[in-house]
Amino acid sequence: MPLPISSADVAVSLLDDASALAGDIADLRHRLHREPEIGLDLPRTQEKVLTALEGLGYEISTGRETTSVTAVLRGDGPADDGAVDDRPVVLLRADMDALPVQEKTGLGYASQTPGAMHACGHDLHTSMLVGAASLLASRRATLAGDVVLMFQPGEEGFDGAGVMIREGVLDAAGRRPAAAYGLHVMSAIADGGTFLSRPGPLMSASDGLFVTVEGRGGHGSAPHEAKDPVTVAAEMVLALQTMVTRQFDMFDPVVVTVGVLNAGTKRNVIPETAHFEATIRAFSPQARTRLKSSVPRLLESIASGHGLTVRIDYVDEYPVTVNDFSETAFARWSIEELFGPERYRNMDHPLGGSEDFSRVLAEIPGCFAFLSAAPRDVDHAKAAYNHSPYAVFDDAILADGAALYAHLALNRLAPASRRAVR
Repeated sequence: MPLPISSADVAVSLLDDASALAGDIADLRHRLHREPEIGLDLPRTQEKVLTALEGLGYEISTGRETTSVTAVLRGDGPADDGAVDDRPVVLLRADMDALPVQEKTGLGYASQTPGAMHACGHDLHTSMLVGAASLLASRRATLAGDVVLMFQPGEEGFDGAGVMIREGVLDAAGRRPAAAYGLHVMSAIADGGTFLSRPGPLMSASDGLFVTVEGRGGHGSAPHEAKDPVTVAAEMVLALQTMVTRQFDMFDPVVVTVGVLNAGTKRNVIPETAHFEATIRAFSPQARTRLKSSVPRLLESIASGHGLTVRIDYVDEYPVTVNDFSETAFARWSIEELFGPERYRNMDHPLGGSEDFSRVLAEIPGCFAFLSAAPRDVDHAKAAYNHSPYAVFDDAILADGAALYAHLALNRLAPASRRAVR
């Protein structure tokens, strides 16, 4: 894809304007942080976003199944051929939901909702995209296309992206986006202010495994008179780890982690059933497909070999998050133009976490990038990681995130006359 010609003046202007908005962006972030909401229903969060977008000239729509916000800005800048119907579209996404975590940071703006916390930084994403909305609105006259802002609930296990796609977010501008971009802050991954990404697989696919081994209960002193599901479940847990190392390529890895294991009520009673649950991760569609057949076959064979039965629920969750190569090169170029090459780091390998923005990237070429929000006076290697009740995210990066969102849209929509191949 052709890359835009560097414009130092434009970059400086964007950073200056973002810096001027930093206080407003931080204020919104703090208000969101104090009132975290979980899942697909975020009425107070939605209200704050809608209020912040008032008067900016966006076409606003809200979700039917969820409290999402979709905002479309129609650019007035000159296109290559002047045909409005063919002007490109860019989508920018921010997730808005919190986690069921009891905050322990002691911050002055800490969560006031018991058992809920913005422990993954989605309050920063939302605030940065609102800041970008203002930056883009003030540059509408030069915007050579349309921008879709995707404010998404339910990223933390509720597939909010899937819901918004079903409700038409990818067609909100009347034309499919040419590119889609997302940012995710991290509380510990690198020095504060560092952007990180990579082309190709960025984050793993995620699926859920729910297994119930069915036996026959009895007295613990006479296991031969029963059919013990506990020992069979234990064998299954270990066999899954052997399968990972013996059936899958180490250079296309998979991860199976059992996080739940339940059986029995008393030490001398053999229970009727044993139950375990696992998260399953893969970094390629091919490995993910193989897991869907290999895991049930292995578990059914073990159960059958011991004369027991097993119920298996293998739940598809999220696909691999895959960055488009040319869009990632463009995102890197944009980051380096705004902040200098020292602020970007290419990741050597993907992260094991998963993201429902993967559903957007499966349909629209784009790039997902990380931004370290580790406090500048803290060793990031010792900082609390995302999802921790002690995770702290630095407001200092808010203006940078807003500027980058806006820069990506402005440059990606620039007419060909302003682009050059590097």
